[in-house]
Amino acid sequence: MGLIRLNKIIADAGLASRRSADQLILDGRVSVDGNIVIELGSKFDPETNKIEVDGESLNPLKSKTYIAFNKPAGVISTMSDPEGRQNLGDYFRERKDRLFHVGRLDKDSEGLILLTNDGDLAHRATHPSYGLEKRYLVEIEGEFNKSNVDQLLQGVRLEDGLARALKVVIVRSISKNHHWVEITIHEGRYHIIRRLIEELGMKVLRLVRIDFGPINLGDMKVGRHRVLNEVEVTNLFNLLKIK
Repeated sequence: MGLIRLNKIIADAGLASRRSADQLILDGRVSVDGNIVIELGSKFDPETNKIEVDGESLNPLKSKTYIAFNKPAGVISTMSDPEGRQNLGDYFRERKDRLFHVGRLDKDSEGLILLTNDGDLAHRATHPSYGLEKRYLVEIEGEFNKSNVDQLLQGVRLEDGLARALKVVIVRSISKNHHWVEITIHEGRYHIIRRLIEELGMKVLRLVRIDFGPINLGDMKVGRHRVLNEVEVTNLFNLLKIK
């Protein structure tokens, strides 16, 4: 197989994302052939080197899993929660493979979130350089009009820098102060859609992610999940330049 970066070996085994794997290494929890390795970027051969995390041998994955889940509002985007709050892991307790989520949706938001045991995909799908587009259906309270569309497309200055939507479509105007709007954006800053709308002087009543890159929520019911089909996985791999 040849030499591979240690964080990728850990990610490919489904134990953590590459970023989390780096932290495991820095924390001294990873050993190779009995020796603790704390240097990031170290390379090893998973077929000839014995790699352990917290004393447990790493087992390369025989297969990888890619799941689309329609997250309900009120569920936090973690696989467990020490405070006992409802989380993504509650919906996948029956699965034997260790899943982790790709990106996040805040607690009050709902819609499409991906789960996988493929650390490489999780790393790339959330890395800004790959810029996966995400499309949201947003229920807005306030007088949202064409000028607001132009503002979002040109960019809005937030406390952590300029943020810009890629596409904005007013889907339905229920009244002068009640609208449904589709917003497409590629970045994943914290509460980015909510902050953009609030900066325009309006309020988000509901926020649903309907696309994550080439993956579409479709008509999947809230709280349900499905395994991505071969075409979806291939499209995702192509966009993320995974071979």
